Order: sequence, then structure tokens, then C-alpha cells
Amino acid sequence: MADLTGTERAVLLVLMAQSRPVPNPDLVALGPKLDKPGRDKLNNLGLIESTREGNRLVHELTDKGWRTCRDLVSAGPPPRAAGPGKALYTVLGALGRYLDAADLSLADVFGSPPPPSLEDRIRAAYADLAPRPGGWVGLTKLRAALNGAGRDDVDAALRTLYRQPGISLIPEENQKVLTDADRSAAVVIGGQPKHLIAIEH
Repeated sequence: MADLTGTERAVLLVLMAQSRPVPNPDLVALGPKLDKPGRDKLNNLGLIESTREGNRLVHELTDKGWRTCRDLVSAGPPPRAAGPGKALYTVLGALGRYLDAADLSLADVFGSPPPPSLEDRIRAAYADLAPRPGGWVGLTKLRAALNGAGRDDVDAALRTLYRQPGISLIPEENQKVLTDADRSAAVVIGGQPKHLIAIEH
């Protein structure tokens, strides 16, 4: 592990915790100020990548930076660390033991969660639209609530959900009440257009 000052270590840990590109003003709000010598050093060591966006600098950990943070988690406090620094590294040491026991990486803990699947989004949209669990919701409204998800993708997700317990897709019994939008929003399953969905749980 490179010989890093306390400030440089703290910058890496803030970038780790944020797990995103961090503009200078945010970095100062969350931790220490990164001056030019420290920024140049961390960039030259390949631990961070600093880019200019408009009139501000934005910093992000590199893969090597993530590995260095993993080393920091288990390294213990630096020499001459004061009480707060020792406390921080005590907490980091406990985090390191947890990661080892659970066979997790720092990215597993601090990384962005995966986006919800389209099936999960359909369930969430249904829950928002349905008057009660198991109530019928038109696919016209459901598709509109999915914020532009592709038609083929939604159709495939609906067909997958249809095979799961507690999920029903049916045609509208009174075909006369269907609008052109309702007909267009239907998903065809088994050669039959389905216009309504109900999810029991």
C-alpha cells in the first residue's frame, strides 16, 4: 500500500463510501479538502481519477483505489493517529472482519444496488394503481406507469409473471368498453389478448 497521509486516506474512504463520482464541493462537505498536491499524488498513483466537468473537478476511485481501500480497512490506524482516527480504524477493522466472514467485497457493501427488474417494476406499479391487492388494473394504465419501458420487454415480463402463482391476466369481458389504447396495450398470451392484471400478493 502506498505511503498516504491521513488526509489522502480519508479522501479515498469518502470516495469508497459514496461509490460515485464526487465533485470537489461534495468532497469538502463529506470529508477533508483535497488540495492539488494530494490530488496529483492520488492520480499519479492510479488510486483516483479526477476529471473536469464544467468549472469543477470530479473524483472517482479506480479499481486500484478500491483495492487500496480494502487494504486500509484492515490496516489499522496510521502512526500517530489521534483518538478519533483510532476509533475510525477500529470500526473499519470490524467492517473488514465482516467482509471476510461473509465473503463480500467493498463494492458489495458500498456499490450501487442493482436496478429493479422489469418484473419488480410491474409489481410496484400494480401496487400503486390497484384499489386493493388482487384488484384489476388495466394494462393501459400499467404500461403508462412503467415510464417508457419497451413494449416487447413489458410483454415478455408479463408472460413470465403470468406463469407465477397469484398473478392473473384476463381479457376484458365487455369488449365494447375497450378503447383503441386498451386494445393496443393488451398482451397476447395463448393467442388471446389480455387487458387486465391482478396480483394477489
